[in-house]
Amino acid sequence: MKKVLILTAGFGEGHNAAARNLRDALELVSDDVQVEVLDLFESTYGRFNTLVKRAHLGVVRHTPTLWRGIYAMLDNVSFADNGIGGLTRLRHALGDVLRVTQPDCVVSTYPAYAPVIRELFRDHSEKPFRFVTIVTDSISVNAAWHRAPSDVFVVANEPTATVLRAAGVEAARICPFGFPVSPYFAQPDLNPTTLDDDSPIRLLYVINHGKKKAGAVLERLLELPRTHLTITVGRDAELKAELMERFVKQAHRVQVLGWTNQMPALMLSHHVLIGKAGGAMVQEAIAARCPMIVNQIIPGQEEGNARLIQQLGLGAVADRNRDVPGILLDAFAKNGRLWREWRANLAKVSRPDAALRIAELVLDECNDHGDWTKFAPRPPEVLPTPPSAPAGVLVGPLIVDGTHSRRALLCDLHIHSNYSDGKLTVPELVDFYGPRGFDCICITDHLADPRRLMGKLSKLSNLVLAERQLDEYFEVLARERRRAWRKYGMHLLTGIEFNKDGLTKKSSAHLLGIDLQSPIASSLDLSETIAQIQAQGGMAVASHPHVFKSEWGKNTLYLWENQDHYAPLLDAWEIANRNDIFAPVGLKRLPFIANSDFHKPKHIYSWKTLLQCEKDPDAIKTCIRRNEHVSITLYREGGLLPMASREERPAPEFKVAREMDLTAGRLLAAGA
Repeated sequence: MKKVLILTAGFGEGHNAAARNLRDALELVSDDVQVEVLDLFESTYGRFNTLVKRAHLGVVRHTPTLWRGIYAMLDNVSFADNGIGGLTRLRHALGDVLRVTQPDCVVSTYPAYAPVIRELFRDHSEKPFRFVTIVTDSISVNAAWHRAPSDVFVVANEPTATVLRAAGVEAARICPFGFPVSPYFAQPDLNPTTLDDDSPIRLLYVINHGKKKAGAVLERLLELPRTHLTITVGRDAELKAELMERFVKQAHRVQVLGWTNQMPALMLSHHVLIGKAGGAMVQEAIAARCPMIVNQIIPGQEEGNARLIQQLGLGAVADRNRDVPGILLDAFAKNGRLWREWRANLAKVSRPDAALRIAELVLDECNDHGDWTKFAPRPPEVLPTPPSAPAGVLVGPLIVDGTHSRRALLCDLHIHSNYSDGKLTVPELVDFYGPRGFDCICITDHLADPRRLMGKLSKLSNLVLAERQLDEYFEVLARERRRAWRKYGMHLLTGIEFNKDGLTKKSSAHLLGIDLQSPIASSLDLSETIAQIQAQGGMAVASHPHVFKSEWGKNTLYLWENQDHYAPLLDAWEIANRNDIFAPVGLKRLPFIANSDFHKPKHIYSWKTLLQCEKDPDAIKTCIRRNEHVSITLYREGGLLPMASREERPAPEFKVAREMDLTAGRLLAAGA
């Protein structure tokens, strides 16, 4: 089993995107690889790192001239080398991670790791692993990327390779393989949209900054003939509501989207992308062969990305945002002559399969790693808890049943991603729960009933799933389901939390649909929703049906107040949610489960379900419905574990504070 450690940092989306995409590509290319992605800045510096990231974002947005000076300072050799002394904690943490994981290859998508590795192995003749640096910038490459040595430098294009050679990097170490965009782009049947006579010209406008001035430009774009606009605003719910109201009369030509992870598909289905010159966005546009008009540039690293667009003739750079409509008018004049030139140039340089090619390179580098036995081992220091630990942990109390022993299945069936109000993406949730030994999880993002007041208000926010996102949501979960099982042996189920909110707690209900196979309309009545869930083979579960005591939040008591009607219909009730336990559910002897209602990482330390049954989704649902061999536990965990197989690895410290039998008497005896 080859072991690959990918190091990233959250200072710019390009670093994380490159790390995630390479991980996905490695797992597609080989079944004999174990991949771990770590942001050691996040895990080592914690809250301070968050403050620094916010400060960095504020500087690049509001004082770009100041950032230009900082970027130039980082490009200074003497300053950068002296700055390594301030990363002592990072150096210790990285050293411990390397000793524990013993990777065959280390990949860095952030420039600060290379000088730290140089310091760690300064007194050794060789490293016991191969080191690959993926440069996420183009042309304007800060010296921080190449000042410290690397066995291989992967760059996105030939112009950037020329820059590194001119800076003194050995040509044999430079691989212009492309930027590791999502492996989605490498599918052979994907083609960009064509430009036909009299068909709509589809423009994709991505708003990052400068939102106050965007409205006027968008109105001018709609004055151009044949234009249709798709506008993405990220998680800015206020801006989304404002634009939807502003363009209500042009709704047939304007679509306003909040956060979406379908940018690759959007780029392939639009004729032009308009947005800032971020590294990941520019490279995804090139992979999708979607001409780009850059309307914003952060000084420093993004200047090279914009220069790449101009130098290779892949689009245009607008000096001012108000120049964008004029550029588009020229691009589509004379039957789109200029636009067709852009598209032809993109076809020459596009490398949609770059992540797969880089994955093959990394796997090949794994065959040439050094010998860890040359390095005197020592007990690892206490490590900061990383955002995800290595894969393949088997946890849970050992259940002895006659002459046979087996481990109880550890389950959490109420989890929110950033499709609604959760903090983590679906892939991040898989990589959060998988290493912690969970056997089955269900992601259950909010879907609000539009007929109710709260549902009408939530349509304008990004805190619930939008109806038009449901197909995308199911598609993403289906893709991650395969990866979760292949990498962690963990079942990932698709779910929805149906929000039926009234004005009072007794008129409000939340219903979990677990293991859904297809979308269900949000406007159905509760009984109809339950019937639809069960018709798909899913489970209908009453979510936090009783009074919260330890968590702030609106109580949803409708199902409990009307249990005579709903108890015969429902498959189970939450007896515990996060830190609350609802003893009345046990007293009624209702089928039960316990869930974290996960929204952010600290919520992992909460109530969970333990099941004694086969590790199969149907067996899990049957066990819960029958209300047999079901218990609940408070989850606790230990620290980082070395990379190893499930059979080789000891279980992490898993403290069971209480286990609850299904009987009401046992529940009360436990002091609930």
